[in-house]
Amino acid sequence: MERKIPCTYMRGGTSKGCFFLASDLPENTGERDEWLLKIYGSPDAKQINGMGGATPTTSKAAIIRKSDRPDADIDYLFCQIGIDTSMVDISMNCGNISSAVGPYAVDQKLVEAKEPVTEVRIYNVNTGKIILARVPVRNGKFEPEGSYAIDGVPGLASRIDLVFQKPQGAVTGKVLPTGNPLDFLEIGGERIAYSFVDAANPIVFIRGDSLGLKGTETPAQYEALGNIRDIKQKIEIIRGTCAVTAGLAQKPGDNPVLPKVSICSGPETYSGSDGRLVRKEDADIMARFITLNGKMNPSFAGTAGVCTAVAANIPGTIVHEIVCAGQGRREKFEIIRISHPCGIMEIGTEFAKNQSGSPEIESCILGRTARKIMDGFVYICTDYPQ
Repeated sequence: MERKIPCTYMRGGTSKGCFFLASDLPENTGERDEWLLKIYGSPDAKQINGMGGATPTTSKAAIIRKSDRPDADIDYLFCQIGIDTSMVDISMNCGNISSAVGPYAVDQKLVEAKEPVTEVRIYNVNTGKIILARVPVRNGKFEPEGSYAIDGVPGLASRIDLVFQKPQGAVTGKVLPTGNPLDFLEIGGERIAYSFVDAANPIVFIRGDSLGLKGTETPAQYEALGNIRDIKQKIEIIRGTCAVTAGLAQKPGDNPVLPKVSICSGPETYSGSDGRLVRKEDADIMARFITLNGKMNPSFAGTAGVCTAVAANIPGTIVHEIVCAGQGRREKFEIIRISHPCGIMEIGTEFAKNQSGSPEIESCILGRTARKIMDGFVYICTDYPQ
């Protein structure tokens, strides 16, 4: 039987995907996931029979409902859809997709629209954290037009501020899942340092030079390296070890999704993926985000940016040491500028007042843009396999 399902296709930050009201999808998790796989055309490397774009950044979904929580307006579940696998992962959040959640809630009248900015309190079901979205509004609708730009997306749009409230320990419950700001693992006679930090999402930070990388590589240059298999193997060994340490897997390889990995280096000037010059003096740290199957993200994940900002304020982490090398040692860093394959991502950090001891992070702020691409129905057949 062919079904038509109300769906809005949206870009959020440097990602895009289908947005659904929870009431339009099955309540049963298994049935819901079957529908999502058919909607996206998975499993298939090209996702030719569905809405998927055959990349991790274009194979995402958001499921939204009004919230019963006193501290939230809506509940938002993020789903990462497998491309050539029958996977629907809900173990993590996506910061870029999160930037379109507020606009979607306004246009669906799940919240009262207030001009010129509507604050939408979003409860992210994946991490149990609150995100405050400040959404530009005009004539009762999300206002997409503006003068703000983010690297990795052509053109200008209105700015949406995402405030990640108390992002620490989003998945593991600990900001430092190993208890240490710096750990070491011996691989093939090499002792490789890493920092494992959980804020917005759990990220393992590894220095680029410890993997034989310059840190300026674009995704295409990264995949073309002669020793890429060896590099990916080392990354996966460290990532898998951290997954077990944090209780995210029984053994290395069991969890292909979490934690994620960020390869970090001191800032350098380089030519980005689009040919534009990314300047050393515009950044505090240079980073590359590694996603599923060891692939490099074409830009940088929003949650990875938040985690990087938190890590920069934890003495002893790889991120802190790199930022201090360029900016000098400080008690706290209120703004972190991250250079990635497409340009720069800037993260603001707000600290708790009247604190004692080490600075305590109250929230991290990320500026993003979003756009509604399509509104209508997506069609699937539910009586036979994909």
